[in-house]
Amino acid sequence: MLQEERFAFILKELAEKGAVKVNTLAEQLHTSQSTVRRDIRELDESGKLRKVFGGAVALEPSVNTIESDVLTRESRNTAAKDAIARYAATQINENDFVYIDAGTTTERIIPYIDSSLTGSVYFVTNGIMHARRLVERGFRVFLPGGVLKATTEAIVGAGAMEYIDNCNFTKCFMGTNGVDPSRGFTTPEMDEARIKAQAIRHSYITYVLCDSSKFDNVSSVSFGKLNCACIVTDRLPNEIYRNITVIKEVEA
Repeated sequence: MLQEERFAFILKELAEKGAVKVNTLAEQLHTSQSTVRRDIRELDESGKLRKVFGGAVALEPSVNTIESDVLTRESRNTAAKDAIARYAATQINENDFVYIDAGTTTERIIPYIDSSLTGSVYFVTNGIMHARRLVERGFRVFLPGGVLKATTEAIVGAGAMEYIDNCNFTKCFMGTNGVDPSRGFTTPEMDEARIKAQAIRHSYITYVLCDSSKFDNVSSVSFGKLNCACIVTDRLPNEIYRNITVIKEVEA
């Protein structure tokens, strides 16, 4: 087995279990304990794990509890977001019933949606700007009731949860603040996390759109496991994610 393959296996075990032992890894990888110790030492030196006596433990991720406003997020990684959104729009087909999550990356999907679909695709979104831009393009849009948040311009609350609970989406396009092998998809705010999780539960296929800066980051609240969605990104910084879910990389 190549060293890169051993690295990927060790990191995957850490993501799932939080800690690994040298002797166990040696048996699983069919290699010597000295080889495993060397691999762990190199991964420790590169900042991927923390070496301890007899094995290794996962790094404690820094948790982001701050929620940026729309204008701040809109200005970040624009080329990557456009490339991701352009691909996502190609996944919307005739007769789809689509949920679009509030967020700057998901909003960028709207200009790229095929205009010939205006009579056959229905949308639900909890994003005020998303709804307006979809209507301007001639699409039929449904807004859930609830509370409007000033920072993200997203509709949240019990009314929105109840509305989504009655829907059966063919596709869902979701944004995220963080992506982590063990914590999954995360966001700083509980109410938005609940809406996201509800939409995912009621969707046949979910796409999570995130540029490469979101990987290996954790925000306060998890809203889904990685294997619940296909991740669309401009660049995958850590190959361990390919062992967990479907990844689509697009060129920015």
